[in-house]
Amino acid sequence: MVTAKLMTSSEAISKFVCASSSISLGGFTVNRNPMALVHEIIRQEIGNLHVMMHSGSQALDLLIGAGLVRFLEIAYGANGRFASTCIRFRKAVQDGSLQVEDYSNFQMSLRFLAGAMGVPYLPTYAGLGSDIISKWGFSKKQRSTVESLPNEKLIVTSNPFNSIPEQLVIVPAANPDVTLLHVQQASAEGLIRIEGLAFADIEQARAAEHVIVTCEELVPSDQLRKESWHNSLPHLLVDAVVHHPYGAHPTACFLYYDYDAAHLNDYRSLAEDDESFEAYLTRHITSLESFHDYVKLIGTKHLGSLLASKELGYARREH
Repeated sequence: MVTAKLMTSSEAISKFVCASSSISLGGFTVNRNPMALVHEIIRQEIGNLHVMMHSGSQALDLLIGAGLVRFLEIAYGANGRFASTCIRFRKAVQDGSLQVEDYSNFQMSLRFLAGAMGVPYLPTYAGLGSDIISKWGFSKKQRSTVESLPNEKLIVTSNPFNSIPEQLVIVPAANPDVTLLHVQQASAEGLIRIEGLAFADIEQARAAEHVIVTCEELVPSDQLRKESWHNSLPHLLVDAVVHHPYGAHPTACFLYYDYDAAHLNDYRSLAEDDESFEAYLTRHITSLESFHDYVKLIGTKHLGSLLASKELGYARREH
C-alpha cells in the first residue's frame, strides 16, 4: 500500500528544505511557478540557498529579494514582457549580494537530464564560441568547499571516439536536494499529471533527492491511472503533495488560469524600490499565515477574471 503524502506547505518545507539546501524551481518564466512553496520558504526565513533552475521568474525573484539565495545557476531570469530581467535578481547581481553562474537554456536542460539519468555529465556543442565558456561565477575555493557546486563550470574537450579532433562542451549533472513544482493534478499518493508544456520539470524532479508538489486539483490515483499515458511522474518520485488551488499565482497554470498581468505590472514597479518591495513582502507573504490567506487577499472576483478558456487553455482577453 502506498502511504499518502498529503501535507501542508508549512509541513513540506519544514521537512525537506533547510538552510544551505540546493533547490530547483519548476515552471518557465511566467508559467507554473511554485509560488505557494516559495512563499512558505520566505515565511520560514530559510536562507543561504543554492538555486539551480532553467528559466526563472517571479518565484525566483521573491526568494532573491528576500535575501535567501546565495548561489544561483541559471539560464534565464525574467518575467516575460513584464520584466525582461527579474528586478530583484538584477539588483542583487549589480550590488554583489548574489553569485551567479549562467548556462544556455539547452545546457541547463542537459544538466538536469544528466542528473535524471544518473550520469555525471553530458556532452554538447552548445556554448562553443560564446562567453559562457570563459565567464565563470564561482571561485575555486567555493567549488571546493560548497558540496552542491560542481568542481568545474564546464569542460571543453575533444571527441575521444574520432581520430579527427572535434571540440565538445561537457556540462556537469545538476542534482538538487529538493525540486519544487506546481502542477495541474496530483493524487494523495504522489501520482502527478502536468498538462501542456512540461518545460524541464520532469528532469528536475528525477534529478532531485526530494520532490515537493503543489497541485490545483487532488485526484484519486485510480482516476489518473485510467489514462496513465497522460501522467508525468510516478508516486515513488514524489515526497510531498500539497493541495493549493491558484498555487502558481501570479504566474499562469495552463487550462486553469492565466498570468495576472495587473499584479505583475504592479510588482515590477514596487520591486524597483527597496522599501516598496519590503512592503510587498509584508503584505503578501510574511504577515499572512498561509498561501490560502494570500488567495483571499487577491480575491475571488479578481482570480475569476483570470480563469482559462477550456478551448484555449488561457484567459480570453479583450483588446
